[in-house]
Amino acid sequence: MSFDTIRWTGDRLVLLDQTLLPTQEVYREYTHYPDVARAIVDLVVRGAPAIGVTAAFGIALAARELAAEGRTDLPERLEEVYRVFRATRPTAVNLFWAVERMRRRAEALSVSGRPDPEVARALAAEAEAIFREDVEANRRLGAFGAALLPDPAMVLTHCNAGALATAGYGTALGVVRAAAEAGKRVAVIADETRPVLQGARLTAWELQRDGIPVTLIADNMAGARLRRGGVDAVIVGADRIARNGDTANKIGTYPLAVLAREHRVPFYVAAPLSTVDFALASGEEIPIEERSEREVTHWGGTRVAPEGVAVWNPAFDVTPAALVAAIVTEAGVARPPYAETLERLRRQAPAP
Repeated sequence: MSFDTIRWTGDRLVLLDQTLLPTQEVYREYTHYPDVARAIVDLVVRGAPAIGVTAAFGIALAARELAAEGRTDLPERLEEVYRVFRATRPTAVNLFWAVERMRRRAEALSVSGRPDPEVARALAAEAEAIFREDVEANRRLGAFGAALLPDPAMVLTHCNAGALATAGYGTALGVVRAAAEAGKRVAVIADETRPVLQGARLTAWELQRDGIPVTLIADNMAGARLRRGGVDAVIVGADRIARNGDTANKIGTYPLAVLAREHRVPFYVAAPLSTVDFALASGEEIPIEERSEREVTHWGGTRVAPEGVAVWNPAFDVTPAALVAAIVTEAGVARPPYAETLERLRRQAPAP
């Protein structure tokens, strides 16, 4: 990879500012956890796996700072830190998974009588492990997904589910990368992904950096492109998957899945098992984040809609499992019925 989404130096977190891409490549440094939380809210970093990894490092920074104060109640004081991160992005389940994993680690060390500085160092190591595991999981799921693609392959994707959305390599784009590394001739059609244009700004930039052919289309062109033929698969990432296979992903994913079904093109979801929320029976229970109306009424600081117009701006929609041909994970490929196959993959996956 020619860029890093997330870097950890041991005493600070460095994030590639995705709000400035593709025109500027700026890395921002963070040493205080509230600033890390704000970076998540403001989309400096985005994508469910990347959010989870970032939150873990934010907790590590908080633990380091609190431990330096010389008190002995670190686990209790970290509760406020966990609350702050949980409140940043409600749909991305990887966030909650990572926060809970860090909380369990802190509590286990505290119960064993470890001093606060040692707990803080262990939490930094735990965050680093989450980072490494995400990259490794993406590479494994990429290999599983690549096997689903023909040679040559034309893949249609929505939003950005690449290295920019993860600790590295990517989920949906990880499948594309793995196919290219295996020698398959693969090209991508990227939806622009309104209203924040992650497909235009991020996916197109990322694939160009990797030398993978990419064609950008407006969201409302997807149906015409599918009808024209020549698209072999639609592959997207996910922010949360219910145990029945219903999938929450960037707004616009659901109509793309409907179009794929109409045109008999397989619709695949690529995501690590940490994205599956086994506590939720269906997508009806997935919380959907609603974001600022300004994302719709303005672009580049310029108003593009009339003053006072009503705006509805959900960040995600839910694709029913019936429209999903397969869910690609680091433990293998799940197919319907997902309640059974996802649970089987969870049991097979090694515990962190």
